[in-house]
Amino acid sequence: MDNEREPVRVVIVDDDQLVRMALRLVLDGEPDLTVVGEAADGDAAITVVDEQRPDVVLMDVRMPGRDGLSATRELLTRPAPPGVLMLTTFDSDDLVLGALRAGALGFVLKDTPPSRIAEAVRTVADGNPALSPAATARVIAAATGPHSAEARSPARDAARKRLSTLTERELDTARAIADGLGNPEIAQRLHISIATVKAHTGNIFAKLAVDNRVQIALLVRDAEQ
Repeated sequence: MDNEREPVRVVIVDDDQLVRMALRLVLDGEPDLTVVGEAADGDAAITVVDEQRPDVVLMDVRMPGRDGLSATRELLTRPAPPGVLMLTTFDSDDLVLGALRAGALGFVLKDTPPSRIAEAVRTVADGNPALSPAATARVIAAATGPHSAEARSPARDAARKRLSTLTERELDTARAIADGLGNPEIAQRLHISIATVKAHTGNIFAKLAVDNRVQIALLVRDAEQ
């Protein structure tokens, strides 16, 4: 990162004080990150975020009172909202999936090594998705494997209708994004320039009315159910 760049401002939201303390120690120990506030539930998180205007919110999924999903949905309606990085355990796939659909930029497991949590915060601060590899498969499974075909049908039909607005090349790009490829890898797969990939991606964002690449990936997964 640029040494002259201001530190990334972070708010930590978790109902467990020990978790908040541990995360603060990790993040404040990084020269380019600084914790500017903490909250123990969703309502307090919204208040702290409005006061501190952080770049990134580390948001626990399950909390007493207002949970992380509800708080995330509200925060992401704000003008110039912070990037939201969800903190989760393996038993909260459905809530994490809902948060990603709402616009959260990613999620990390609570037992992720501290250095990777710090790197995920940096990634989200730059506007890019940060998905824990170990949990990504679980969330994709939750997105593509509801309990019945009847339950899948409405989401599949809606996703296919939205994707039908894309050109063939834009759809190829969207599928590559869903496979987790970055722009250089997409350019190589489709035999096009990186500039063209960026142009296709911009068109996809506009046509699908999405905020990030995670939402593109989830739409593609829904359409392919």
